[in-house]
Amino acid sequence: MNNFSSSPTFDNQDEYPKVTQADMDRATFRVGLTPTPHKQRTTILIDKELSRDIDKFAQLEGILPETLVNLWLKEKILEKQSRKRGQV
Repeated sequence: MNNFSSSPTFDNQDEYPKVTQADMDRATFRVGLTPTPHKQRTTILIDKELSRDIDKFAQLEGILPETLVNLWLKEKILEKQSRKRGQV
C-alpha cells in the first residue's frame, strides 16, 4: 500500500462557515430531535444544613437536587405571581 492520495487535501481551508451570534440566536436547542428549553447554570451559596436537607428530600422523591430546587423555586414564583395578581 502506498501513501499516495488522489484527492488533494488543504490544511488552510475549513469545510464549515463561521458560526455567528446571529446563527446561535436563531438556533433551536434540541436533545435528539426534540426541542428542549434552555437552562442557565447559576451558582449560589447555601447553608450546609439546607444543602443536606435538599439532598435528603431529593433522594426521597427520586430526583436530582437541582430538579427539586427548580421545582420549588418555580412553585414559589407562581405562588407570588398569583398573590400579586389577586391584589391588583
